[in-house]
Amino acid sequence: MNSAIVWMILGMAVVTYIPRMLPFLVFKGKELPPFLQGVLKNVPFAVLGALIFPSILLIQEGDLLFGIVGTVSAFVIAFLGANVILVVIGAISILSLYSVIFL
Repeated sequence: MNSAIVWMILGMAVVTYIPRMLPFLVFKGKELPPFLQGVLKNVPFAVLGALIFPSILLIQEGDLLFGIVGTVSAFVIAFLGANVILVVIGAISILSLYSVIFL
């Protein structure tokens, strides 16, 4: 392997590692305000929603109802208190039944 490529990979590793490690060093032993903790706890859900929502509308070409059925079923299962894995498995199961029955 070319030494320039090795140095490039090492440089990218350092540049990626610094922003991940810096908050641990800066906030070590400090507690964030409750409002900020609440905001940070909800960031993964907001990002997940932003990534998934466009796919709902384009899940199966020509069948918007397929995406809507999957979304509603996932929301209902999640609202009933199931964990993430059960929500995913439940939505897949319901969409599989929908495919067999209606498509």
